[in-house]
Order: sequence, then C-alpha cells, then structure tokens
Amino acid sequence: MKKLLIIAVAFVSLQAVAQDKKSDRMDMRKERMEQYQAMTAEELATIQTKKMTLALDLNDAQQTKINAINLEEAKLRKSIMEERKAMKEEERKEMTKDQRVAKMNERLDRQIATKAKMKEILTEEQYTKWEASHKRGARDAHRQGKREPMKRNKQ
Repeated sequence: MKKLLIIAVAFVSLQAVAQDKKSDRMDMRKERMEQYQAMTAEELATIQTKKMTLALDLNDAQQTKINAINLEEAKLRKSIMEERKAMKEEERKEMTKDQRVAKMNERLDRQIATKAKMKEILTEEQYTKWEASHKRGARDAHRQGKREPMKRNKQ
C-alpha cells in the first residue's frame, strides 16, 4: 500500500512540474514576440543580415545587397502583422478557400523570388549553406506549429 501511495505521489508531482515548464515556455515565447514587435523593420533586417554574415561569411557587397532584401522582407512581415492585428481587433473572419489559395500563392511567389535573388548574390557554397539553414528553420517552425509543412507525401 505504501508503494502505491509513493508511486501516486510521484506521478502527481511529475504532472505539476510538466505543467510549469509549458507555461514558462509560453511566457518566454510571448516575451520574444513582444520584443520582435517592438523592433523596427530596419533593426530586424540589420540583425538578420549580421546573422547571415556570420553564418555564410559574406563580403561587404553581399551584405549590402542582402540587407536590402532583408529590409524588404521585414517591412512586408511588419505590414502583415499589422494587418492581422487589425483583423483581430475586428472580428476575425474565416477566409474562403479562394482567399487562402491566393494568400498561399502570394507567399510562395515571394519565397521563389527571394530564393532567386539569393542565388544571384551568394556563391555556390554560400547558397547551399543558406538553403540548408532555411530548410532547417522551416522544419523547426513546423514542429512548433507555426508553418505548414513544405510537402506532404500521400500514398
């Protein structure tokens, strides 16, 4: 009987600890989002460019060109965030299938254009590294439930 009681107490305490970790993660995520929202598009682009410079060993000309691309993307992301915020303040309406398809096509077209620009700017080796890190980022985001999967194999 004592053993059963000890096991039950152990399970209850494990459950309590697991719940705390989840709420801590959510708090940290919320903080990160607030910090991200407080930054300007220029700051975001500069930080992203510096991270890419460290990862890909970019030269000055590449940094300038990539900073312009990152700035364009950061401004677009900021405007999309503002759009979503405005939609939240109103009642968020479900998008129709056609609207969803149009948004997805728009997003994919932007990704294709960015990829083409990067291919022009980066060397072969740098582009390979960039693409690998980009795919890894998408995969990690998908695991966290932020993006849709890149492709699905249906058999």
